[in-house]
Amino acid sequence: MRILICTTQVPFTTGGAESHVEGLRRALIDAGHKAEVVALPFKWYPPTEIMRSAMAWRMLDLSSANGQSVDLVIGMKFPAYLVAHERKVLWILHQHRSAYNLWGTPFDDLSTYPEGVRIREWIKHCDERFIPEAKKVFANSRTVAGRLKHFNNIDSEPLYHPPPLADRLRTGDQGDYVFYPSRLEPQKRQELLIEAMRSVKTPIKAIFAGNSANMKRYESLVKQHKVSDRLTLRGFVSDREMIDLYANALAVAYLPFDEDYGYVTLEGMLAAKPIVVTSDSGGAMELIENGREGMIAEPTPQAIAAALDELYSDRERAREMGERGRDKLLTMNLSWTNVVEKIISAAQ
Repeated sequence: MRILICTTQVPFTTGGAESHVEGLRRALIDAGHKAEVVALPFKWYPPTEIMRSAMAWRMLDLSSANGQSVDLVIGMKFPAYLVAHERKVLWILHQHRSAYNLWGTPFDDLSTYPEGVRIREWIKHCDERFIPEAKKVFANSRTVAGRLKHFNNIDSEPLYHPPPLADRLRTGDQGDYVFYPSRLEPQKRQELLIEAMRSVKTPIKAIFAGNSANMKRYESLVKQHKVSDRLTLRGFVSDREMIDLYANALAVAYLPFDEDYGYVTLEGMLAAKPIVVTSDSGGAMELIENGREGMIAEPTPQAIAAALDELYSDRERAREMGERGRDKLLTMNLSWTNVVEKIISAAQ
């Protein structure tokens, strides 16, 4: 089949969504299909730009390319999944979250504009009109599927996939640090762990890996809370370094607000490390049961510090949690082969 994967791209920004799309493209090619990514730049400010982006996708004619028909389009992110095609399957990473689960939170900028309420209603109208055009709607987690049902009364099927480093992750020594790999930004809430390191009672340390558009802010927080002796901001690290840092950690922390899926959780589990998440982490905590595969703490520095101290003080229990997490994920048999089979079957 000739397949186009439709997504949006914020220029100069890469992360889990981009890895997700590229993983799907490779998997489709490996399965014998011709697959390309179609991406348009997305700008969400001022809010009227959101409307322009949505209309741009609706105006695209993707029925054919270079004189040959396009057999299937796969929509991934808002507003790309609004694209029109007679054979469309959606695998939704997330909707425009400021209009839904982030509305009214500190991570929402849409409501700060005078026209925010009107644009929010318009986005909801577009989703409810055009998402049901698809032959099938998949979501990348139970969390995303739950939002679609809660906000739009749209049914979808969770379809899980392996994280980017799945085939290369391993377990190593049980070190003395908690590892937090992720782009440093407000919604990932690295500041919770930075502040928690001020309250821990054990000698546990913390290592962060990831770029930031405002690294000075995080360096300032480290100095402000006087934890530079036990916390390291590594910035960007190579895949090889990332695998080593996962392998030799005592635990892996992932503390976002209402995440969609959460590669960090899955990668930490595959490295057989207990995962520290918060009770409002959304998809990042879907696979974690408190005290079994990790620790689910309230989103406060004090609660996170207590969870870290508990893991450090009982390292054998921490090891057992990590092993349970790895076994749990392996039994789920996450594979790109399954993803491709599901999507192609839905398109028939």
